Amino acid sequence: MISLKEICRGLPLNPLPENRGRRKGIPHAPVRTPNLTAQEKKLALRNALRYFPPDIQKKLVLEFAEELRLYGHIYMYRFFPDIEMRAYPIEDYPCKTKSAAAIMLMIMNNLDPSVAQFPQELVTYGGNGQVFSNWAQFWLAMQYLSEMTEEQTLVMYSGHPLGLFPSHRYAPRLVITNGMVIPNYSSRDEYEKLFALGVTMYGQMTAGSYCYIGPQGIVHGTVLTVLNAGRRYLKAEDLSGKVFVTSGLGGMSGAQAKAAVIAGCVGIIAEVDEAALMKRYKQGWLMEISNDLDHCIARLRDARKNKIALSLGYHGNVVDLWERLAYELDTTGELLADLGSDQTSCHNPFSGGYYPVQLGFEEAKQLLSTNPGKFRTLVQESLRRHVAAINRLTDKGMFFWDYGNAFLLEAQRAGADVEKKGANKTEFKYPSYVQHIMGDIFSLGFGPFRWVCTSGDPQDLATTDSIAMSVLEDSIRQGVSTSVKQQYHDNIRWIREAGRHSLVVGSQARILYSDQRGRVSIATAINRAIAEGRIKAPVVLSRDHHDVSGTDSPYRETSNIYDGSAFCADMAVQNFVGDAFRGATWVALHNGGGVGWGEVINGGFGLVLDGSTEAEERAKMMLSWDVSNGVARRCWSGNGYAYETICQAMKDNAALKMSSERLASACNQTFCEVHFAVTRIALHCGKKYTLASHTTETKRKEVKEECTAHTSAVRPGAPAAATSRADPGPVTL
Repeated sequence: MISLKEICRGLPLNPLPENRGRRKGIPHAPVRTPNLTAQEKKLALRNALRYFPPDIQKKLVLEFAEELRLYGHIYMYRFFPDIEMRAYPIEDYPCKTKSAAAIMLMIMNNLDPSVAQFPQELVTYGGNGQVFSNWAQFWLAMQYLSEMTEEQTLVMYSGHPLGLFPSHRYAPRLVITNGMVIPNYSSRDEYEKLFALGVTMYGQMTAGSYCYIGPQGIVHGTVLTVLNAGRRYLKAEDLSGKVFVTSGLGGMSGAQAKAAVIAGCVGIIAEVDEAALMKRYKQGWLMEISNDLDHCIARLRDARKNKIALSLGYHGNVVDLWERLAYELDTTGELLADLGSDQTSCHNPFSGGYYPVQLGFEEAKQLLSTNPGKFRTLVQESLRRHVAAINRLTDKGMFFWDYGNAFLLEAQRAGADVEKKGANKTEFKYPSYVQHIMGDIFSLGFGPFRWVCTSGDPQDLATTDSIAMSVLEDSIRQGVSTSVKQQYHDNIRWIREAGRHSLVVGSQARILYSDQRGRVSIATAINRAIAEGRIKAPVVLSRDHHDVSGTDSPYRETSNIYDGSAFCADMAVQNFVGDAFRGATWVALHNGGGVGWGEVINGGFGLVLDGSTEAEERAKMMLSWDVSNGVARRCWSGNGYAYETICQAMKDNAALKMSSERLASACNQTFCEVHFAVTRIALHCGKKYTLASHTTETKRKEVKEECTAHTSAVRPGAPAAATSRADPGPVTL
C-alpha cells in the first residue's frame, strides 16, 4: 500500500507500477463499442501516451492498445493506485490549502469502492458517470492540488488537468467542465468516439464534480417523492400497506430500497446485476432478497396485508416482475401495486444502462460487446414489453411516474405506447416526477442541499444534524407559508430518521432538501459551530445538480417549464458563472447527467466552510444566488409558487430586484382574462374545472369561491362566453 504523500508526488514512472490489469472480484463497467477507424485508434493511443515521456511511451503503447481493443477505452489499469481509496480526514492530505485538501477528500470519496459503481474504471454511478477519464489524470490532479496555493486555480477539461493558473484568493480554486461539445456534435455516437479518444467525458451530475455522497444523496429526494406521490395519487399521508414497484439498485437507484422503508411502504425493487444487489443487501439498504418471483409475490401480499414496511430486492429483470404483476391482476383480479417507477440507467440504454428481458445478465453483457446492433434491438423490444405491462396495471388504478432517467423518452423512441395526445415534446402518457411531484418543491426553492464533515468523525455529523433540525424548527416558529411549512416538517422527519437508518456510505455526509432561507441559515450556523470548536474540522457544502437552479433538462428538472424555454440552457450556465464569482470553492459545468448525453446542461459547486467570517459571507452570497437564479427563471415562465417565493426573497433582501412589477401585471391580466372567460364557459356547460399545480394559493381560492357562488360576473372588457360555444370539456387553470 502506498501513502497519500506518494499519491501527491505525481505519476509513478520510476519504477513503473506492475500492470495487474482488471482486478477480479469487483464490478466493472460494460465494454464500450466506439467503432473507431484505424486512424482514430492511432489517435486515441497518441492522446493517451502524451501523459508520459518518450522512453515510457514505448513500454505502454502495446498495453494501451490492448485495453482499447478489449474494453473500448484506455483506462490505464497499470496506474490504478495501490491505496485504500476513501475519504481520509482532511488533516491527512499533504496540501498547502484547506480548500485543496477538501477537494482531494471529495475525489477519493467518489472513487471509494463502497461508493463508486465501477471504481477501477473511475465510474461513480449511472453506468458511465466518470470522475476522470483515466488514471493518469487522477495522479496529475492530486499532484496539482497538493501544490496549489490560494492564488492559483486548477482548470479541468473533461477529466484532463490542464494545469494551475495564476488567480486570486477570492476566485474558485477549481473550475471543471465536462462534455462541453459543440451542440451539432453532441450525439451519443459522437460521444462514444470522443470518450474513446480521451478528449471528452461524461461527468453525470456529481461524479465529475466530485460531489457525490453515495446513495444517501438520492434517498432523501426519493423519500420526498414517494411521500408526495402518496399525497397526490393516493390521497394518503400514511403509506403503510401501499406497494411501490421499481427497478435499479446499482448507483443512485440503490437509494430506493431505503427510501421505501423510511416512507413506510412496501418496496419491491428489481436488479439484474447480482453484485449490485448484494452490495445494497450487505450495506443494510435492502431488508430481503430473492430470485424467485413466486416468493416475491407471496412476500409482497403478506407485507401489504399486515402493513409491514419492507424493502425486497428481486434478482431478475424488472420486465419479468411487471409482467408477473399484470398476470396476477388478470388471473385473480388483484392489483398488487399502488405506485410504480423505474430507475435503471435508461439514459444509457444501449451501453449497459438497461438490460433486455430476453437474455440473462451475463449473456446480455456478452452480446453488448459482440453484437451491439442486436443488443439495441432487444433493448427496444424489452422496453415495449415493459411499458405494455405497466399500462395494463395503470388501467386498473396503479399510478406510474417517470423518474427522470429518460425511461419514457427511450420507450417512445422504441415505439412503446407512451404517447399523450395533444401534448408537447416533454409530456408523455405518464408524468415526470418533476411535473407532478417535485416541480412545485423546486419552485419554492427547495432542493438537495448537502454537506460533508471533513474530520471523518460521526460525532461532527450528528452535531450538524442537530444544528439543521434546530434551524428548521426556529424557522417554523418565526412563521413561514403553508407550503414551506409542510416541506420543513418533512425535512425534520427526514433528519430524525437519517441517523437511525445507517445512511452514511463513504464520507460523513448528509443531504437535506432546503430552500434559500434554510440553506443560508444552516450554512451560517455550521460555520459558527466550526469557529466555536463544536465541529472539529471544515465542512464542505454542495448539492446535487438536480435542483431548482443548477440544471436545464427538458425531460426532468425543467419539464414543468411551459413558456417554451425548457430546451434553453441559460439558467445552468448562469448558475455556474454566478457561483464562481460569488465565492464557491469550486464550480462545475456538465453536458449530460441523469437523462443522458446531449439532453441536459447542469452546473454545480463545492464550498468549504472553515469557521471564518469570510466563509460565512461567501455562503450567504453564493447560496442565495444559487437558489434565486432558478426561482426567478421559474417565476418568469409563469409559475405561481416561484412568483410568491421570489417576492419573499426580494422582501428579505432589498438588493434583489427582478422584473416583478411587469411580470405581476402581465400574469394578473392574463389570469383574469382566462379565469373569468373559462369560468363562464365551464359554468355554462355545467363543467367543473381543476387547478394546475402552478396556480398560486390565492388565485386557487378566488377561483373556487367564484365557482361555488356560480357568479357570472365578467371583468370589464373581457369577452362573454357565446351560448353556442362547444363543450370545452374539463378545464385546467
